[in-house]
Formats: sequence, C-alpha cells, structure tokens
Amino acid sequence: MRVGGALVFMVPAPDRFSERLLQGGLSDSKKRTDIVVSSLAPRRFPPPWSVEELEACFVIRDSDGQKLAYVYFEEEPGRRAAAKLMTRDEARRIAANVAKLPELLGTSRG
Repeated sequence: MRVGGALVFMVPAPDRFSERLLQGGLSDSKKRTDIVVSSLAPRRFPPPWSVEELEACFVIRDSDGQKLAYVYFEEEPGRRAAAKLMTRDEARRIAANVAKLPELLGTSRG
C-alpha cells in the first residue's frame, strides 16, 4: 500500500474465518482439520512500537520485536523518481507517525 508516496507493507490482521473459529462460531463441518483451535490466539502488536533504520528502509516493530511495516526510501534523485520512492526524511517521518499509532489510539498492552 502507498501512504503519501511511501511503499508501506503492513502485517495482515486475522481473517474472519480465524476469528469465528476461535469464538466457536463455525460448525464442525466447516472447521479446518489441519488447525488446532487451542493453539490459535488472536494476534496482538503490543506497544510501544519502535522504528529501526536499515540500508534502504525503516522498519516498525512492536515491543515483542515483530516487524509490522517497512517504509522504503531512496536518496539518489534519479532512482527515487524512477521507483517513485520518498526521501530518507519523508520515510522517517511516515515511520515515526506509524509507530505512534498505538499511543494515539489509546491501546494498552495485554
């Protein structure tokens, strides 16, 4: 997905099937036989989230170290224009704002 010209990859949330399966809302005939219901747990991304800079991107991680998003950048103007990427500073600002989401939404650990 693109956010302000940045290419951002987000970790997917659990799908409806998994949610209904966890809640016991599916009949036995619809349950997947290869999934053990007791081993499934809802995904959580505990705050605080942090930003780490790599060679060509910023990585947003939750407090458990799970990678949540990548925000790519390119410093060379010619390559940046061809790939439609942001500058390092633009990508840093986007990553910093994404990392603030749990705080802004008022989520807490647990």
